Amino acid sequence: MTHLTAKAIRAGYGPRLILDDLDLAVPPGAITAIVGANACGKSTLLRCLARLLRPATGQVVLDGRSVQDIPTRELARNLGLLPQAPTAPDGITVADLVSHGRHPHQGMLSRWNKADDLAVAAALDVTQTADLAARDVDALSGGQRQRVWIAMALAQETDILLLDEPTTFLDIAHQVEVLDLLVDLNRRRGTTIVMVLHDLNLAARYADHLVALLRGKVHAVGAPDKVLTETMVAQVFGVRCRVMTDPTSGKPMMLPLGRHRLTPQIPLQEKTS
Repeated sequence: MTHLTAKAIRAGYGPRLILDDLDLAVPPGAITAIVGANACGKSTLLRCLARLLRPATGQVVLDGRSVQDIPTRELARNLGLLPQAPTAPDGITVADLVSHGRHPHQGMLSRWNKADDLAVAAALDVTQTADLAARDVDALSGGQRQRVWIAMALAQETDILLLDEPTTFLDIAHQVEVLDLLVDLNRRRGTTIVMVLHDLNLAARYADHLVALLRGKVHAVGAPDKVLTETMVAQVFGVRCRVMTDPTSGKPMMLPLGRHRLTPQIPLQEKTS
């Protein structure tokens, strides 16, 4: 399996430092969700892992090699990225967009071949978008577009897939649809998935591994039942909550506490144990 690690990364934009001496080992063959408050460095970390942002110090290593030393096409054959709110060219069809995922496999002298056709067909099939192949991407619903973008990333046939907030702007039905699709992909192909999510309960339910960031550092990392605790939520998000077991998944579930609508049985003081 392909291994991806970040070692002592310090990164940001101009003079503004976002990540500060961050270390992370991505578990191969698992689903990892990165969570944290706004501006804590989640998207910056994903950009560093994808080589879209070069760290000021430290390095991202893919199978023992710095990603900075890997040729672009070779890196794209091993690591796929779905950025936040991607945009498609005007008038492009679903089939054409998904076919863009095969570009890393096209050399200077190579031509489109049967393997490319099979990869695109498989990506359309697994994302249930084959019936949309002839439609314009900009005519699709939000959930359909998100599945098409995932199909393009799948057509790359990478061992690792990075997704920056893949459920943003989707209603709950489409959020669950997209996350179920990613679990199917992980189980069928063994694809390592790293995704940034805002919803803690969805992250805990769908991920094998949680990474909680706080002020540019890894604050907590591990299995959801070890990371999603009342203390972590208070420290990372500044929110009082109760954490209990989800009766449907057996994973931890977080219920935030506000100042209103509390039952008499729930004390106002923060629970720390």
